[in-house]
Amino acid sequence: MLNQIKLFFEQHLALSAPESTSEDKLQLATIVLFLEMMHMDDKIELKEQAVILSLIQRNFSLTAEQATALIELAEQQRKQATDYFQFTSLINKECSQEQKIRLIESLWKIAFVDGVLDMNEEYLVRKIADLLHVPHTAFIMAKNRVNEEPVL
Repeated sequence: MLNQIKLFFEQHLALSAPESTSEDKLQLATIVLFLEMMHMDDKIELKEQAVILSLIQRNFSLTAEQATALIELAEQQRKQATDYFQFTSLINKECSQEQKIRLIESLWKIAFVDGVLDMNEEYLVRKIADLLHVPHTAFIMAKNRVNEEPVL
């Protein structure tokens, strides 16, 4: 699997700088959390997949092909993961509080896209917010901001 990840980045992202490695891991960690949110209600919908693809392309400035390849790698990591700490600890280390709050907003977008907020989805956003040390007020404000947005 590590060879697949390395090959992907060599072919699609042309990485050469050492600091890019942590950025790549950060992208994968973020995408794993997006995918976990999609799976929380046990219903994978096209709307959720489209929102995730859009978020990845917009947040990381990737093409649809690059984003799709990263989603496949992240799905493998998601299936192998036993907890969220390996992903949230990297995000805590590399991201500012504002970036963490934007990540929470993205998770809310995925949760709300189908028009129904499942209790498991809300639980996951709350858990991730806690692991990222996002204050409860910021967590609630992010939820309200996203909930007031028009549905995609």
